Amino acid sequence: MSTGPGAHSAPAPKTPDDDTRTTALTRPKGGTFSSLRVRNYRLFATGQVVSNTGTWMQRIAQDWLVLSITGSSAAVGITTALQFLPMLLLGLYGGVIADRYPKRRLLLFTQAAMAVTGLALAALTLSGHVQVWHVYLIAFALGLVTVVDNPVRQAFVAEMVGPDDLRNAVSLNSANFQSARLVGPAVAGVLITAVGSGWAFLLNGLSFAAPIAALLLMRTAELHKAERAPRGKGQLREGLRYVAGRPDLFWPIVLVGFIGTFGFNFPIWLTAFVNDVFHAGAGTYGLLNTLMAAGSLVGALLAARRGTSRLRVLVGAAVAFGLLEITAALSPQFWVFAALLVPIGMVGLTVNVTANSSLQLATDPAMRGRVMSLFMMVFMGGTPLGAPLVGYVTDVYGARTGFLAGGAVSLLAALTVGFVLARVGGLRLKVDLRRGRTHVAFVPRRPVPRENQENTVTVAA
Repeated sequence: MSTGPGAHSAPAPKTPDDDTRTTALTRPKGGTFSSLRVRNYRLFATGQVVSNTGTWMQRIAQDWLVLSITGSSAAVGITTALQFLPMLLLGLYGGVIADRYPKRRLLLFTQAAMAVTGLALAALTLSGHVQVWHVYLIAFALGLVTVVDNPVRQAFVAEMVGPDDLRNAVSLNSANFQSARLVGPAVAGVLITAVGSGWAFLLNGLSFAAPIAALLLMRTAELHKAERAPRGKGQLREGLRYVAGRPDLFWPIVLVGFIGTFGFNFPIWLTAFVNDVFHAGAGTYGLLNTLMAAGSLVGALLAARRGTSRLRVLVGAAVAFGLLEITAALSPQFWVFAALLVPIGMVGLTVNVTANSSLQLATDPAMRGRVMSLFMMVFMGGTPLGAPLVGYVTDVYGARTGFLAGGAVSLLAALTVGFVLARVGGLRLKVDLRRGRTHVAFVPRRPVPRENQENTVTVAA
């Protein structure tokens, strides 16, 4: 199998008797919170939980503000699309910047810029001059900053904790984000009802003081030095060739691209369900987001405890994600719909964390920024393509149809990528219903000759 510059062949199975071939990304012993022993990462995590809470407050307030101004789910979709459009158009350039410049210095800039966007939206809203085009413009500006911030923040984790604790730190980052998601929507719902959206935007802008302070307090001598890519032509193409030559990187990115584009449009669906199906208000919208966050937090903590990042976990979680979305779309009562958001959040987070940690650990350090920017580009950057379409379907055919369509696309993508990975890895599905046996498993189609093992992609059975 041809590979791009700097690529390495996937490792061969450890023993000829292995009936599974996995990504073999093993977390060292140390418990669910092992990476918090690292002072720099502990500072980083503390700052992030504060700013993440503010971010979730702004997300809820922003969606509700747009809906209250326009009365349109499609307008909410346009806002979401504009926020993620820069990632689609410029995401790979963010990866080049992440690989080329000091990441801590870049994060100081991006966090300060995000604070400015929150404060600007607060000023417009509290002064009573806000219009929907203001929200569109600020969402787009925030997206431009995110182009650099996301890959830099993802890759900086490795510099703080090193390779041994990387998987645990990635999982705790997600737990951190979802913990904030438990608090942020609830606080936003109270603020919107009591004093209006503007105060949520103000608190979000001020919350970025915490991560900026954490970055300034870090001991730079304790950071793990990472190889930085020198200036040069063709670095974007080099990153694309690297991923294209690695099926264990390429196909997970394809899967999260489909799920991110069509399956993660919750601002559109939840506002539509609250407004059109259940005829409730901002408090109910905050509650539904909180329930999904609770499931996501459980998923993140389970991911932090798992010892391996297997592609079978990624595909299985994606299949469950699609099925649960379809079931929620058809749920007849509010309490059924609300309860299903918990496992949807759990398996959705499992998809994200498993793909993220697998990609980071399987990628050469000098390429990590570009690989993670491609991952974030397809996961978040696909939203500008999917959100307006999903918003249109939701407006025209109803919230249930829009949600069901997103789940169906996610399910189809998971089944297709699972089949392709099984074929590439030389695996077949084995069903054994006898007592005491593994009932469903992937096993090798035939023994792989030793001389060809270096060219096989490792996939999970």
